[in-house]
Amino acid sequence: MKTAQENALEIAQLLEDSKAENVSVIDVSELNSWTDFFVIATIHSSAHWQGLAKQIKDYVKDNDMEIHLTHNKAPSGDDWNLIDIGSVVVHLMSADAREFYDLEKLWHGGKKLR
Repeated sequence: MKTAQENALEIAQLLEDSKAENVSVIDVSELNSWTDFFVIATIHSSAHWQGLAKQIKDYVKDNDMEIHLTHNKAPSGDDWNLIDIGSVVVHLMSADAREFYDLEKLWHGGKKLR
């Protein structure tokens, strides 16, 4: 069985191989109790994030993991989509959303692995 870090790094590579940009992995395990790693990637369009989400779902299934349902408080959009896999949370964000929310700066106390 793989560690959460190995899963996060493999998901990051999968995203990069699928044309996501600026893929980063941050170890946030010391900063909160609800997840260990953030994988953050910039996406180009709705079709792009949907394709990436399918690949992540396939990865999760192949690795005996589970996606936890999330509840959006705002109407769904293409700017920021979150996939919660428990110990790994994947953020698929448009370039504008990524710049605006700047998760890397917000979680600067975490160790950047990639």
